[in-house]
Amino acid sequence: MTTLHEDLRDDVRMLGDCLGQTIIAHKGQAFLDKIETIRALSKAGRSSGKPVGDELLKTLSELDDDDLLPVARAFTQFLNLSNIAEEHHRVRRRSGVMDVCTSDSFCGLIGRLIQQGSTKQQIADAVCEMDVELVLTAHPTEVNRRTLIQKFDSITECLQRIDRGENLRHRLHDLISQAWHTDTIRKQRPTPIDEAKWGFAVIENSLWEAVPVFLRHIDQQLFDATGIHLPLTRSPVRFASWMGGDRDGNPNVTSKTTEQVLLLSRWMAADLYIKDIERLRTELSMNQCSDELRQQVGDHAEPYRELLREVIQALTKTKHWVTERLDGHPVDKEGVYILPNQLLEPLLLIDSSLRHCRMDVIADGLLSDTIRRVACFGMNLVNLDIRQNADRHAEVLDELTGFYGIGCYSEWSETNKQMFLLKELQEKRPLFPRDWHPSADVQEVLDTCRVVAHEEPNSLGSYVISMASQPSDVLAVILLLKESGIQHNIRVAPLFETLDDLDNAENCIRQLLAIPWYKQYTEGHQEVMIGYSDSAKDAGQLAAAWGQYRAQEALTKICQEYDVHLTLFHGRGGTVGRGGGPSHTAILAQPPGSVAGSLRVTEQGEMIRFKFGIPDIAVRNLELYTSATLEATLAPAPGPKPEWRQLMNEMAQTGLTAYRQVVRFDPQFVPYFRSATPEQELAKLPLGSRPAKRKADGGVESLRAIPWIFAWTQIRLMLPAWLGSDIALQQTLDKGQFELVQTMRRDWPFFRSYMDMLEMVMAKSDGNIAAYYEKRLVSEELSVLGADLRCRLANTIELVKKIKQQDRLLEHSPVIRQSIEVRNPYIDPLHFLQAELLYRDRNQPDERLEQALMITMAGISAGMRNTG
Repeated sequence: MTTLHEDLRDDVRMLGDCLGQTIIAHKGQAFLDKIETIRALSKAGRSSGKPVGDELLKTLSELDDDDLLPVARAFTQFLNLSNIAEEHHRVRRRSGVMDVCTSDSFCGLIGRLIQQGSTKQQIADAVCEMDVELVLTAHPTEVNRRTLIQKFDSITECLQRIDRGENLRHRLHDLISQAWHTDTIRKQRPTPIDEAKWGFAVIENSLWEAVPVFLRHIDQQLFDATGIHLPLTRSPVRFASWMGGDRDGNPNVTSKTTEQVLLLSRWMAADLYIKDIERLRTELSMNQCSDELRQQVGDHAEPYRELLREVIQALTKTKHWVTERLDGHPVDKEGVYILPNQLLEPLLLIDSSLRHCRMDVIADGLLSDTIRRVACFGMNLVNLDIRQNADRHAEVLDELTGFYGIGCYSEWSETNKQMFLLKELQEKRPLFPRDWHPSADVQEVLDTCRVVAHEEPNSLGSYVISMASQPSDVLAVILLLKESGIQHNIRVAPLFETLDDLDNAENCIRQLLAIPWYKQYTEGHQEVMIGYSDSAKDAGQLAAAWGQYRAQEALTKICQEYDVHLTLFHGRGGTVGRGGGPSHTAILAQPPGSVAGSLRVTEQGEMIRFKFGIPDIAVRNLELYTSATLEATLAPAPGPKPEWRQLMNEMAQTGLTAYRQVVRFDPQFVPYFRSATPEQELAKLPLGSRPAKRKADGGVESLRAIPWIFAWTQIRLMLPAWLGSDIALQQTLDKGQFELVQTMRRDWPFFRSYMDMLEMVMAKSDGNIAAYYEKRLVSEELSVLGADLRCRLANTIELVKKIKQQDRLLEHSPVIRQSIEVRNPYIDPLHFLQAELLYRDRNQPDERLEQALMITMAGISAGMRNTG
């Protein structure tokens, strides 16, 4: 086994010692000894290849109810501390190499592109015109409370300072004690406003620092390689958000919520800029300036400070304007900064003056950082997307057509719907009658449209239509926004989620672009969102992945035919079953031509914290997005050869049939799922503001993709990521197509990425753990299905090893493999505790058991490094 880096081992040991001392102080030495016994038994079980050991189970079963919660918390906290140590170690390994031109760095990529025939001008143009938007979403996968996250961040800061030689062992102990004595799980679900504030906190505490470093780094490497700078006012990567705008299936997101979040984001932006400008004003004490700046401020001894004083006044007035609006008092926005250019104008004037007076080094300091922040974050930090289900728009039109006595809109043919919508879109008279009194649900949709219509365009991202399937779904939104008074053409992005919708995406977009009125509306830019989570839940991972790929191919071709630029919006999650995995790998695996300089991607739940919660790690991830987008634009991966496409079609169909045969048609599946996993108990875990199900009385079919994945991850069966793939891959090899599969894995990034992700999820799976849940919770009748699924899991593992020609999983990723192996002895007790708690709680519910159960869910999530 590869030895863990000694520095990482030391950090884990130090954090573990502090936790141990904290536990002794609170619960006594005897309790810590009990924890150590459980840990030692768990480790011994793993070493012997039998994680479900009789002695360990006996020890855990003998715990009384009062000990269950603190034991679960002890292992959960250790896993959280291990995550902190690993993240800190990643930063430490990268320190000092940011400016080294390695093969996987941005400048290394530029060198390769030049060797492959791209000109320096082409590369510079591609970077300067790049438009990557990372969309922060409030999907309920962040288990830890915000207050705990803040303590974890402080622990990370302590480790950084300890590396610099400071003696902060006492402070570290203090913070770990604080975390131990803080409730791990929220008492109540966060509101959508809470979620939005959490997103703003990630920006304030990490991305605000990371973005200028990232842009400075990209600029320097671009200039060194091409002689061309990245303009100060250009940011290849920007941020959007669904927090407070995603109302699909979430009754807690109302029009008032959206309006409040939009205002809060403006307030937060103004507040952060004030702090920047005040620092800048302190530094810019020089008296020499250009004539242009002198004309602006007059004969002032400190011209830069005078101009910045005016900027601070305007930003302060902006905060006051927002505060008054939040309090329900409309205030005149004279002198308020609404558009980014209003803030950029004085800053660029200062920049020009400093350079004119040969003070470039000063201009390249804090001023440059501030301008680059404005380029990235604008005057509202993030552009807020609006997401709503297509059925909700149809409900509005149903009531409206009913009021006019012209029938029921939903019952019309698609042709008649389009004719009606296009006619009304081009009418000059209003559509909404004065004496119409819509239902409360319809009124809420209309209120949201009015908020969107009256908001500044620069605050908004896209209007995303979930469960879109027909052109009328898109036209209906545009009509409702028009009738609400919108004065600009907002991007309307249909979201194709199920396999059928993905297959129909080509036809839908072709019909839309063939409508002259609509093509003119797009202004040459069409956005389409690809759903990863629900398509995988609907069809299985293999069929869904291939369906997503084919849909992107077709959409790219159609938009090229109509001379419309396509931006694909990838609705990825953190797990493999929801399109997760390394972002740069996923981008490079896209169909050729589908990226073309623009990209939107969701960053969900706990992945926001893992990828962007620490400035140094955020810089690295932003660089990876930029590099992958640049490479996919200028040197896209080859498309599949005919024989590859044929085999993928066959495997996808086989995988689809095998997946649905179990999930949809096996009568034992739903009872087994609900017995073996904590699916029903997940509703008690106050993760996010959104309900676990789209319909309160719905079954598994209405369960959201996140709890669907979460439940299977908790018992380590990981079923959504491999079910169906096992049969497809086995039949392929049985047909003697091993060499073809090897060629595809070697030469086709899409298939290589798929196999790598399958290997990763197999490494995290554990049939023995799943078997224990089954033994404790599932009836003998249903256990037949469980035994079959575990047998299929084991066969999938062997298939992956055979295809990758390895003796064990992750053979070429020893660091990741060892990270999983080191964590297992700490996760195993939580699995066994969870199974026991599920058994007890289902038979005799108790609040203490529920609290301990939720802690085990959080701990397993921390150990697995993902939830849903």
